[in-house]
Amino acid sequence: MKILISVFNNLYTDQRVEKVCKTLHKNAYQIELIGNNWGGEPEMSRPYSFSRIDLKSKILRFAYLEFQWKLFFELWKKADKNTILHANDLDALLPNYLVSKIKKIPLVWDSHEIFTEMPSVTNRWVQKVWRFLENSLVRKIEFFMIANDSYADWFVRTYKIKRPIVVRNLPKKTSSPKNLVENSPKVILYQGAINFSRGIDKMIEAMQYIENAEFHIAGRGPFLEEHQELTRKLNLENKVKFLGNLHPDELRTITEKADVGLSIEENKGLSYYYSLPNKISDYIQARVPVVVSKFPEMQKIVEKYHVGEFISSHEPKHLAEKVNLVLANGRNFYLPQLEVAANELCWENEAPKILELYESVAPQHRQFKRSE
Repeated sequence: MKILISVFNNLYTDQRVEKVCKTLHKNAYQIELIGNNWGGEPEMSRPYSFSRIDLKSKILRFAYLEFQWKLFFELWKKADKNTILHANDLDALLPNYLVSKIKKIPLVWDSHEIFTEMPSVTNRWVQKVWRFLENSLVRKIEFFMIANDSYADWFVRTYKIKRPIVVRNLPKKTSSPKNLVENSPKVILYQGAINFSRGIDKMIEAMQYIENAEFHIAGRGPFLEEHQELTRKLNLENKVKFLGNLHPDELRTITEKADVGLSIEENKGLSYYYSLPNKISDYIQARVPVVVSKFPEMQKIVEKYHVGEFISSHEPKHLAEKVNLVLANGRNFYLPQLEVAANELCWENEAPKILELYESVAPQHRQFKRSE
């Protein structure tokens, strides 16, 4: 079976899409991944075919429209009766749905978030547009996978649909780092986009109340300059370091050396509130304790595995108190719990769910031996 997997990004850093593609590729499915050049066209190597749609638009809302149009014709050209379509998120769903109906071929939808409840669209006119699309299509999707339990619950409550298959976006299992380093100063790490409502500015302010530590920010985004200016304003250049975008291998090396990892998103929409950010499981695989927001999925991880602390507010002194507590305990204090969590919160435990879903989409493919 051939699977055309499409997503609105340039493919380079989308770890969930890459893991899904590799899982299916290893199980004898013929994969072609289709993205676009929004955000550049970095060189990359994959064991399966991939391509990027050339977008001319310079404004995001127009880029979305252009992508819908061009993706439809790309799928139309490449799909045949032995094809399964796989749409990632709401912004790739419509062209996939139309081609699947016209050509009478199956469609799998993978929702990484609640797109209509993201901070970037909440309380804006575009939210109504995306919500109309979501409302029009969700009940018509037969094969639906989603990134966590809270998202699944929301879709069931909102649209009265059968519960989607939950496939969490967890990293592959790694061995425990050798010779854990005792840092001085301690390293507090945030990895991910420097974007709205990520709590990064609150952590910068909190550094005024944390001694013998540096805050390392690995990533880029639209709020980079604003956060750099805040750092200068508070005279914290010696305690706050901006590392920029890093290759995944380099980022893993840096993560393994951190003393605490942060995922302190603010509640600016249900998509954030119900999220389980990738960075949390990345920290856990690196055996790094965490400080996270008191949101359902994050709180569940901390309470079940005892791998860090959660915050009840973003007030800088409270944030500093929780980070200081984890730093005072030290990594070795959390290491036994981190080992348990790392063995359970890994892609190897999620991949079989994808294969079971695809076996229901294309039962004739069961003759191939699984390789997870």
